[in-house]
Amino acid sequence: MQAPRARFVGGTIVLDNVNQEARPPEPFQWHEGKWRSPAFHYRAVRSWLRKEHIRDTIPRWQKIPLRLSDNRRPHPYQTLALNAWLKSDRWGSVVLPTGAGKTFLALKAMSRTGVSTLIVVPTIDLLHQWYACLENAFGESAGPVGVWYGLEKEAHPLTVTTYHSAWADAETLGNQFKLLIFDEIHHLPAPSWHEIALMCAGPYRLGLTATYPDYAGVSGRSGGIRERQRRYGSITDSSALLDEIVGPVTYRKSIDDLTGKQLAEYRTQRIRIDLREEERTAYDAAYAVYTGYLNKARLRGQYGPAWWDEFTRRSAFDAEARRAKVAELKLKEIVHQARAKLDILDQLLREHCTRQMLVFTAHNRFAYRISGRHLIPVITHQTKAAERKAVLDNFRAGSYRAIVTSRVLNEGIDVPEAKIAVVLGGTAGAREYIQRLGRVLRKQGNTEAVLYEVIVRKTVDESIARRRRGKG
Repeated sequence: MQAPRARFVGGTIVLDNVNQEARPPEPFQWHEGKWRSPAFHYRAVRSWLRKEHIRDTIPRWQKIPLRLSDNRRPHPYQTLALNAWLKSDRWGSVVLPTGAGKTFLALKAMSRTGVSTLIVVPTIDLLHQWYACLENAFGESAGPVGVWYGLEKEAHPLTVTTYHSAWADAETLGNQFKLLIFDEIHHLPAPSWHEIALMCAGPYRLGLTATYPDYAGVSGRSGGIRERQRRYGSITDSSALLDEIVGPVTYRKSIDDLTGKQLAEYRTQRIRIDLREEERTAYDAAYAVYTGYLNKARLRGQYGPAWWDEFTRRSAFDAEARRAKVAELKLKEIVHQARAKLDILDQLLREHCTRQMLVFTAHNRFAYRISGRHLIPVITHQTKAAERKAVLDNFRAGSYRAIVTSRVLNEGIDVPEAKIAVVLGGTAGAREYIQRLGRVLRKQGNTEAVLYEVIVRKTVDESIARRRRGKG
């Protein structure tokens, strides 16, 4: 009989020449004449492979003598965060506010670890930022930095990719990197993207975010990784999932922990406005249709937190539910594009005429409307990469004093010059609120940052704002 070996095949570990009676550790299951396990479990089973003298052909990574040329002294909290992650055997996430130096922390972690590393990011803009950062930070010691997305797919010991590309090519990349860094890790629990972590064998993992998902709507943390694999499409406990596939949070600091020292002092101000008479009439009519159906169908009582999903599902085939859905969209449009929001923005632009401002809207249509009214450059998901870069470069240089956007600047973009943010609309998620606040918190001298949140009285805007701040 040939000697037993372990190899990487399409995101799994396969044992060759190990018979069915061998009974390897629990992650392995007998399937199609072989013992197999998701590659994620390599961290747990590699000691068993050595003990059983099974030839391990899985790793295709290598050691790299990285020399970090960035001579900045880390803040004490960055040192504590790095040490906590190292103490947990390079396994887990660090939660720090936007502007607190998560990227620098990652560079220090890479330097201390010195192995093939894959950085996974949510956007192309972040991919290019990381590429430039790695080139500048490590120079020739890193060799060429790889980029893996679209038609540009070249893997090197240090490689940057997007969540989408990493998911699409996890079968190829899965055993080439010993350290995986998930930037903005709150994206990873998505139904497809978390398969990246399951199909990669790398035993070292670092998650970075300002907004780690909280436990929500799930009792307990049982079920294990195998049960989650059976339920890819119905994972609701994002925090527990990340704990399993990347490791638990090893260090955490909030915005308020660092305000005044590493982050700018800030204040938030709510500005309440009223609908115009014709807007109020249209809003009340739409609201009556919307709530009338919900009360009649008793969706909240029957479906609890899932009531809105059921409402949306019914609107596809039930005429009454469809009328209510149209009414819901109508009332939200009235609120998101209330004319009084434009008046307030006019005042704020005059009041802060010497300071740079970011304006956030709920939808692209309103962003373009503001752009045309004030001749402010706009960035949406439709903005081409070259144009987006030009707008941000001019904003950083001071040529533009304001940018209006919907959601594409919520995370990942460095705009330390901005110290005023105006939120004219958005989702109810507390994460979005924290991300938008974080855009203006990078410290510049003693300049105070201000976030204005414009809310329409006696509308759904009030409840959305409460939930956005995590107070309801």
